[in-house]
Amino acid sequence: MKIRALAIRIIRQFVHDKRSLALMFVAPIVIMTLLSLIFNGAEYKPKIAVVNAPAPLIKQLEDYGATVHQYDVEKAEKELEANHLDAILSLEGRTPHVKLEGSDPTVNKSVLLMFQKLVQKTAAQPFSADITYLHGSEDMAAFDNFGPVLVGYFAFFFVFLLAGVAFLRERTGGTLERLMATPLKRWEIVAGYVIGFGVFAILQSLLITWFTIKVLGMLMVGSFWYVLLIILLTALSALTLGTFLSAFANNEFQMIQFIPLVIVPQAFFSGLFNMDTMAQWLRWIGNILPFTYSAQALRDVMIRGKGWDAIAPDLYILLGFSLVFAVANVLALKKYRPL
Repeated sequence: MKIRALAIRIIRQFVHDKRSLALMFVAPIVIMTLLSLIFNGAEYKPKIAVVNAPAPLIKQLEDYGATVHQYDVEKAEKELEANHLDAILSLEGRTPHVKLEGSDPTVNKSVLLMFQKLVQKTAAQPFSADITYLHGSEDMAAFDNFGPVLVGYFAFFFVFLLAGVAFLRERTGGTLERLMATPLKRWEIVAGYVIGFGVFAILQSLLITWFTIKVLGMLMVGSFWYVLLIILLTALSALTLGTFLSAFANNEFQMIQFIPLVIVPQAFFSGLFNMDTMAQWLRWIGNILPFTYSAQALRDVMIRGKGWDAIAPDLYILLGFSLVFAVANVLALKKYRPL
C-alpha cells in the first residue's frame, strides 16, 4: 500500500506539472524530426569550378552529380576563397590540377573520389593530378574539422546550464526578490549578474581555448586571440540566454528541460553536419541560432586562418543576440517588479 501511495503521489505530481509532461513527449519528437530531416537530406553535390575544360568533361562531371561552374582563373580563386566552391579543376598543361578548398576532409575525399571514378571510366588508368589545398592538407583529420565547433559548443552548453541554474536559485532562494525590493533598477540587476557570471565564463573560455590548442594540438592557423574573443562572445550569448530562460523555470528540472529544445538544435545547424544536404527552408533555422555564427567564426580563424574582416559580421551578430537576450531578461523581471 505504501508503494502504491508513493506511485500515485508521483503520478499526480507529474500530471499537475503540465509543462514537464509536454516537454517529455514533445522534445523527443522534435529532436527525432530534426535528425530525420538532417540525415535523410539530399545527396551532397560537390561544387566544382572548371578552367579551360572541354564540354564533354563538364557533362561527365554533371552526370556524376557535381554542380559545375565555368570560370576563369581569377573568378574561380575568388569563389574558392569565399567558400562557394569545393574545388577548382584546371586543365592547363598535360597534368590536370585540382585545388581543394580543404577545410572539410569529408568533402575533399568526396571530390577526389569523383575525379578518380571519372578518370578510371574514361582512361582506365589511376587518377593522377597535381593536388593542392587552399586550407588544411591531406593530413587534416576529421577532429581538426569538428574541433573548432566542439570547442565553442561545450563553452556555450556549460555556460548556459550553469548561468541558468544559478540565476534560478537566486530567484527561488529569495535573493532576487530581496534585490528587487531595493532601489536597484532591473537592468542594473541583470547587468550585475551578467558581469558576475561573466568572470567565470571568461576563465572557462581561457581554459578551454588554451587546452584544446596547446595541449590537444588542434589545428590552429589563425590568431589565438581571435579564438578567445569568439569564445568569450559565445559564452556571453549563452550566459544571457540562460539567465533569460531561467525566468520561465520553477526548478532545476524545468531548466534542464530547455536543453533538448534550445541547446541541442544549435549543434545541428552549426556545421557539424553538412548544411548543403538539408532542405533550403531548414537551413534558415540556423540563421536565428546564435551558435551558428560562433561556429562559423571559429572555423574561419582556426582552419582557414582568416582575420577580423572575415569574422567581424559574425561577432557583431553574436553581440546583438546577447543584447537582445539581456533586454528580454530585463522585461521578464517585470513580473516581479513593474519598475
